[in-house]
Amino acid sequence: MARLAQTAGLTDVQQEILATVRDFVDKEIIPVATELEHRDEYPQQIVDGLKELGLFGLMIPEEYGGLGESLLTYALCVEEIARGWMSVSGIINTHFIVAYMLKQHGTQEQKDHFLPRMAAGDIRGAFSMSEPGLGSDVSAITSKAVKDGDEYVLNGQKMWLTNGGTSSLVAVLVRSDEGHPEGTAPHKSMTTFLVEKEPGFGEVRPGLTIPGKIDKMGYKGVDTTELIMSDLRIPADRVLGGVTGRGFYQMMDGVEVGRVNVAARGCGVAQRAFELGVQYAQQRHTFGKPIAQHQAIQFKLAEMATKVEAAHAMMVNAARKKDSGERNDLEAGMAKYLASEYCKEVVEDAFRIHGGYGFSKEYEIERLYREAPMLLIGEGTAEIQKMIIGRRLLEEYRFQG
Repeated sequence: MARLAQTAGLTDVQQEILATVRDFVDKEIIPVATELEHRDEYPQQIVDGLKELGLFGLMIPEEYGGLGESLLTYALCVEEIARGWMSVSGIINTHFIVAYMLKQHGTQEQKDHFLPRMAAGDIRGAFSMSEPGLGSDVSAITSKAVKDGDEYVLNGQKMWLTNGGTSSLVAVLVRSDEGHPEGTAPHKSMTTFLVEKEPGFGEVRPGLTIPGKIDKMGYKGVDTTELIMSDLRIPADRVLGGVTGRGFYQMMDGVEVGRVNVAARGCGVAQRAFELGVQYAQQRHTFGKPIAQHQAIQFKLAEMATKVEAAHAMMVNAARKKDSGERNDLEAGMAKYLASEYCKEVVEDAFRIHGGYGFSKEYEIERLYREAPMLLIGEGTAEIQKMIIGRRLLEEYRFQG
């Protein structure tokens, strides 16, 4: 089948990687995704396959055993995987945010200790900012770290950890007032801790509990959890970068990668919805002909395809901007906002094309219809993206009066 959203200027290596991932998605993910999703079953066999392909080391430098590929390559792989099942893309997203933060901000000891095992997929990463009483307002974090000799004691409750149960390394953002006098701006008194744990649920190390999975409308299979810290003792050498007070900036840098990822997921889900819609429109007959021959359906398909192309172009631009070393919060915010909104609209149009059958769990579009809303809030709501975009535009177009 011809497909939308081709990417110009890719190297032979990038094209080979994407062809391999796409073949894996078509053969190993799409045939089982809906069944596993309905059972809310962790896709262990799929994850093992991704590990064999080396995808857990895709963006990790070669010196640590990874493939050393770009954010663009990663984003295009995520697009392919999300086209098969968005939950699988979530499993690798948080892993790569943590790996990226380590690569960019970790001490040499931290890089040497974690990155080789992360590249091999033996350590799986998760990261945590949100808490039960906050979402987008990161400055309102109440979880706290207190220095005690060569350790820190962490207390608090975190929320919405993707891979919270299956991960073995969690980057946790907490307040750390030590060394930061009263009145210090909230974002300057936050620290990221690298918390190692056993995979699973319950008390996974002394002072750290991962309750059971949160039951969600969609985005099933991947485990989303809380994280409860009760006098959790962490060595001082597990402060990311070795210096307190830098956690907010480290997390925001990682979130820019995450926003490109969410944009890529939106592109992948929208592509799959378009594929399902255009295929069904040629099979379903009404009034003596396939519904694809009705002008109203052709208009829908035209709008859907245009949105898929536009979202893909913005996602690629944001990834390339980050790869160039330039600031990309404007581009990442725009791509995340547009791709998630367009994904919702394309999925709904495909759902409408399916008519009553779209409401049946036997049809794949029903799963996509429940998955798309997560992209509207993941890695920052649409409203947060608009705030970021608006502020950056005012910086770029400052009126000189």
